[in-house]
Amino acid sequence: MVEPITGLDPDRIRANLERVREIAGPEVEILAATKYVLLDQMGALAEGGVSLVGENRLQDLEAKRERWGDAFSWDFIGNLQSRKVKRIVPLVRLIHSVASDSALEQLGRQAPPETEVLVEVNVAGEESKAGVTPAELGSFIERSPVRVVGLMTMPPFSEDPEASRPHFARLAGLAAELGLRRLSMGTSQDWRVAVEEGSTILRLGKSLYA
Repeated sequence: MVEPITGLDPDRIRANLERVREIAGPEVEILAATKYVLLDQMGALAEGGVSLVGENRLQDLEAKRERWGDAFSWDFIGNLQSRKVKRIVPLVRLIHSVASDSALEQLGRQAPPETEVLVEVNVAGEESKAGVTPAELGSFIERSPVRVVGLMTMPPFSEDPEASRPHFARLAGLAAELGLRRLSMGTSQDWRVAVEEGSTILRLGKSLYA
């Protein structure tokens, strides 16, 4: 079980942000994944220069958004349950994890047409993970009642960052074919490879906080 993150140091966060930005460049967004960051630790992120955060759970998103409000831009990066779409949409600028027809149905009912989302793609074909298959992606996007502006993927975990490269390259190729500009890919262990393959949003945790 992952322990909650405590004792965050704003100076260390700022230094880590600068290090990532030096490599990634100013055009790549750095999202702080805050699933394990406690509510009272969010201020250290703001003090350390974090401007964009991503939450995995609706309950935490609601609590942190209520407390910290305009201190950050907020994205939803967790598994998107269709019954929670109505509550998530007003709280975030972008949902990274649309991957089911039931989610599309609820977005059609609950979200303004200008709502922006990313489609989660299961590039590696892992049975244990959510995501649209590459073969189904085009038709899935055509069925979307809101604006699909990009793609997201989570490749199989590996200690070797290079193992993620073919999956990131495949996602970038799919986005190019479909004329989509945003690519949410790359976490703490493989973000450098993700940048090289065209990521526009990095979802970072440990590499920002440690």
